[in-house]
Amino acid sequence: MKDVTGKVAFITGGASGIGFGMAQVLARAGMRVVIADLRADALGRAQALLAAESLPAHAIELDVTDRTAMAGAADEAERVFGPVQLVCNNAGVNFFAPIDECTYQDWDWLLGVNLGGVVNGVQTFVPRLKAHGLGGHIVNTASMAAFIASPNAGIYTASKFAVRGLSESLRWSLAPLGIGVSMLCPGLVDTQIHHSDEIRPAALAGQVGRQDPGVLARVAELQRFGMDPLEVAEKVLRGIRNNDLYIFPHAEFREELQEIFGEVLGALPSESGSADPRRLAFEARRRENLRKAKERRH
Repeated sequence: MKDVTGKVAFITGGASGIGFGMAQVLARAGMRVVIADLRADALGRAQALLAAESLPAHAIELDVTDRTAMAGAADEAERVFGPVQLVCNNAGVNFFAPIDECTYQDWDWLLGVNLGGVVNGVQTFVPRLKAHGLGGHIVNTASMAAFIASPNAGIYTASKFAVRGLSESLRWSLAPLGIGVSMLCPGLVDTQIHHSDEIRPAALAGQVGRQDPGVLARVAELQRFGMDPLEVAEKVLRGIRNNDLYIFPHAEFREELQEIFGEVLGALPSESGSADPRRLAFEARRRENLRKAKERRH
């Protein structure tokens, strides 16, 4: 989607942080933006700031875990601005506790938002993108946690690894239809995600794992030095225009990723063992099909 002018973007978690940065950058680039967010107060502030710049925006209060509400929000976006061509599944929460100290309620909450919210966005909008035939693009916000595991945010890490797998698979499924898919993998960004627990639904607040106050204080301090959400959003817009699969705003992870993937490659056996020709033929066909899908991505 090289030309975004006049097209409609739908952004979850769009009232603050990275989501609001995307709303600002995309609207300034000529898009009409729908900002969907759980918090009515944040939506009001965001819409007022966009209106002050005379940018076309519409706000919808939305819980991304609610599938019926997601479909209703899509209908509303279409009524207000027309067919959506860019979907940014960006809403996310975090919980800073080791994975072995978390509860079922912690799992249900984080997976419901971080993974379920993306699933609901995909299930709601992909059929609409296919039906209107205008092409389009999907941006799923993951994290560097989709590649680098953290001992202090275990469920968050699991959810972001899942978003990575979903996004990579969806990419090759939609490529023949002229619909791009990108995965945003930021590092530290100046957001308020460390306050996520303040919006945990009451139904999932009964039995809660213990967050280490020291870790929370350290995260809050580090977030202040994170990348500006507007800078992240500029890189997202560039990634959309280039139809990039991976959007990495932060350069400081290069050596760590090289080490991780070097360890993966090093763990592969040097010999294939019992190389049944049928198995090898199957893998060769799979690789060829993936190669063709990659050639169609532009």
